Amino acid sequence: MARIPKETIDQILHHADIVEVVGDFVSLKRKGQNMWACCPFHHEKSPSFSVAPAKGLYKCFGCGKAGGVVQFIMDIEGTSYVEALKYLAKKYGIDVQEEEKTPEQQLAQNDKDSQFIVSNWAKDHYHKLLLHHEEGQSIGLSYLRQRGLNQNTIQTFELGYSLDLWDDLLKAAERDGYDKKYLEKTGLTIVKEDEQGKDTGRRYDRFRGRVMFPIHNVSGRVVGFGARTLKANDKTAKYLNSPESEIYHKSDVLYGLYQSRQAIRTEEQCYLVEGYLDVLSLHQGGIKNVVASSGTSLTEGQIRLIKRYSDNVTVLYDGDAAGIRASLRGIDMLLEGGLNVRVVLFPDGDDPDSYIRKVGDQRFKDHLENASQDFITFKTQLVAKEAAHDPVKKAEAIREVLQSIAKVPDPIKRQVFLQQTSNTFGIDEQVLITEYNKLVKNATQKASPSPGSAPSGLGQQPPAAAPRALSPEEEAEALMYGATPDELGGAATPGRDELEPIGDVLQTCEREIVRLLVLYAPQPLTEEVAVAQYLIAQLEETPLRTPLYADVLHWCQQEMEQGRWPEIRNLIQHSRSDIRALIGDLATEKHELSPNWTTHQIHVPRELDLIQQACDNAILRLKKEVVQRELNKLQLELRLAQDPAAVDRILENLMLYKRLDNELAAHLGTVIPRNIA
Repeated sequence: MARIPKETIDQILHHADIVEVVGDFVSLKRKGQNMWACCPFHHEKSPSFSVAPAKGLYKCFGCGKAGGVVQFIMDIEGTSYVEALKYLAKKYGIDVQEEEKTPEQQLAQNDKDSQFIVSNWAKDHYHKLLLHHEEGQSIGLSYLRQRGLNQNTIQTFELGYSLDLWDDLLKAAERDGYDKKYLEKTGLTIVKEDEQGKDTGRRYDRFRGRVMFPIHNVSGRVVGFGARTLKANDKTAKYLNSPESEIYHKSDVLYGLYQSRQAIRTEEQCYLVEGYLDVLSLHQGGIKNVVASSGTSLTEGQIRLIKRYSDNVTVLYDGDAAGIRASLRGIDMLLEGGLNVRVVLFPDGDDPDSYIRKVGDQRFKDHLENASQDFITFKTQLVAKEAAHDPVKKAEAIREVLQSIAKVPDPIKRQVFLQQTSNTFGIDEQVLITEYNKLVKNATQKASPSPGSAPSGLGQQPPAAAPRALSPEEEAEALMYGATPDELGGAATPGRDELEPIGDVLQTCEREIVRLLVLYAPQPLTEEVAVAQYLIAQLEETPLRTPLYADVLHWCQQEMEQGRWPEIRNLIQHSRSDIRALIGDLATEKHELSPNWTTHQIHVPRELDLIQQACDNAILRLKKEVVQRELNKLQLELRLAQDPAAVDRILENLMLYKRLDNELAAHLGTVIPRNIA
């Protein structure tokens, strides 16, 4: 991969604020010392994603994702360490001068990163053609001007134009040194095949003679394009989109979200429209909290994107009844996603783009405010009107509304909607509740597998093979090397299977020491000794055996040798992902002490108040576990010993280690247990 000088990396990490960076992707809310949100990495309805500003890290207690500011960009974008640094550098206005790449580094460049790079280059190419090429100006730019778009909107959304040639982009990419395979992977060019489906060796541009609408992901990187033909008699599709690729999944993208995310968060409202021009016209008219599904059916991924920034969404419909009917299912999905959904209709023949150009910005905003109604009310009135004089249709319409109400997670809202539906249809509310309960029960039964049956599509697990009993020699070997009998493929010896696996206990003890080390390294225990110095000195006699924990300890020692205390902010940016993940786990806590304890003058000791005892406790537990391992090994050796002299030696050692074990147990009995506030 390309190398970025260490001085530049340090500058990026110094300026990058994890709350600002994460806040670009989710709506964070403060609770105690940390910030919380629903996790952007998995679907959830209750927030379990935490950001600790003081420590510079994030952690999801649902899916386990954790790390620092660079790791967050790597996780959310699926990109490399270098590209994540470049993203942060761009955000904070830091110039990145990469050191020259070797051929090996060029080959090692992340394939996904290369697709991002070539997509961004194509966006710039199309944009230049729109503004500076004769064809782009006379056809593309004049069309956009005709639609009322000004220069600022064109620049903000980086609109462009593709020349009406078969190989303009292909030749330009070759001239600028871009690998044609990435043009193919992103769908910018098409491979011409013969009748047998074989590659003919010919390539041509996918987009020709079209206005280009770059599609950005949430972080602003170009992932694909929408393109509109301007030929009146063109037999091809009016709109053409990039195909699915490694970087572009249309079900997980909303057009305009990158430009509107801050406004959505500020306004606590998202307007959802259908087309590119709807977004552009509304944004230009001062309604910046608007996104488009780009003509595709609404997906769960798109709904989760909206919910990152607001719980409130208003769907803007044109007056076409058939289009409204087709969109009802998508709105049910919005309800199911926990969003508060409202609807605004426009007069027949108008869409949001045409209506705002017809009536002007202020009247359009007034219409949004005056014509907005909640979705359940809107749907109830719509289907009631359609079934007004037909009892059969009326019954079906009621069931259709009840199915939408069932999607609403909030029970109080459901009760209100049931009352409204009762009034609209003139049906007794208790009858509706009974029918509603039937619908919910039937849906639950369909979703749940029958008792004792395997889940749909999954086969039964094969029966486990009977475990093989280990010989004493094998068990001794397992324990000597810190493994459990199962790890050697055998079963535990009778009478031993109730013991906790020794390796697991040792790792737990070592993990606790590393946790104290990275969290409280500079904390003084005495006037001359801090936590890091004390723990490292104690570990000289009992070195850590788990490689990961030993590596973290070694890094801390190196930092101290260079006159610096180990800091979480630095360790969380470590080049090794396993170390970053470990620090994310160690440095985040799911629960915080309620301020009510202080309000009621109830003192609860914090771990920091008991740090000496916590350190002593951790070291003593580790030493006791090491002694216990030796005792177990000696007991097994005694069972196998044949020579009387060997038996005497083993018994002597057993007495020595037993005495040590008792002494450590006595010390542990005087240490105050760890108490985390």
